[in-house]
Amino acid sequence: MKKLLAEFVSRNDLSQDYLSCVDNYFLPMTEALYQHYLIEKQPLVIGINGAQGCGKSTLAELMVLLLNEKFKLNCIALSLDDFYLTKLERQHLAKTVHPLLIMRGVPGTHDVTLAMETIANLINFNKRIKIPRFDKASDDRYPQQQWGVVDKPTDIIVLEGWCLGAKAQTPEQLTIPVNELEVQEDKFGEWRKYVNQQLQCEYATLFSMVNNWIMLKAPSFTCVLDWRSEQEAKLRNKIGSNKLQMSSMGIMTENELARFIQFYQRITEDSIRTLPAKIDYLFELDEDRTISRYIKAESLRGNNPNV
Repeated sequence: MKKLLAEFVSRNDLSQDYLSCVDNYFLPMTEALYQHYLIEKQPLVIGINGAQGCGKSTLAELMVLLLNEKFKLNCIALSLDDFYLTKLERQHLAKTVHPLLIMRGVPGTHDVTLAMETIANLINFNKRIKIPRFDKASDDRYPQQQWGVVDKPTDIIVLEGWCLGAKAQTPEQLTIPVNELEVQEDKFGEWRKYVNQQLQCEYATLFSMVNNWIMLKAPSFTCVLDWRSEQEAKLRNKIGSNKLQMSSMGIMTENELARFIQFYQRITEDSIRTLPAKIDYLFELDEDRTISRYIKAESLRGNNPNV
């Protein structure tokens, strides 16, 4: 197991300090979820919420590694990002509902029906299941022949997403713009009302499929912008100044990123405020993404549609 973890740290370009987090936090948490699975004797869905750049996908990958290799289960990690609507579908939304819906990310830009069907098929396995994949470089879904395939029953599904578990806001909350994007490009609040309605309806149904919740809690939205900027800077450094390659990989300039991140601000800030009290495993992060505090619910909540 040590060798596999060392390879994991190297593959994900993590510091050696991450192994301490595995020993102190993530392994005990994963073992508790494994014990919960043994009690339930049926497939579980574990949801991971966290702002952009906080380490959700890394944690999901780690948990699957531990569950598969140490606890001998058959588990899979899914990202809400892989269930984005196609570019053509978002173009239709942009024309018929609001221009801002061309940009992937917020509730209303995912194929929630496809996500729920995929999770249900994994839980009730009776045939080979195709797992959608989204290509962020082309801003479109991969062709079905390039999707993943699951050909045996799944024990635990680890689902991660930045807005996973988010709740709809009140009409009064929606009236006050939170950033320049909302002021300039959503003057009448039509975009945010549509996004909020999606959270209230089909996304709530998707979230109700989650059995247990994990949150990587950012200290503030300002940190989220810094973390995402670091990610883009690392990618730019890897490929140098080749603008064509940057564009083909979907790498954004600083100005593009500053605008892009505003799409996520309202829901991210609200989730930071409201979700922690409803989470089974809460990891509070500092500005360096180090765990500053860990809170575990007294007992696992089981299926919790109210998160």
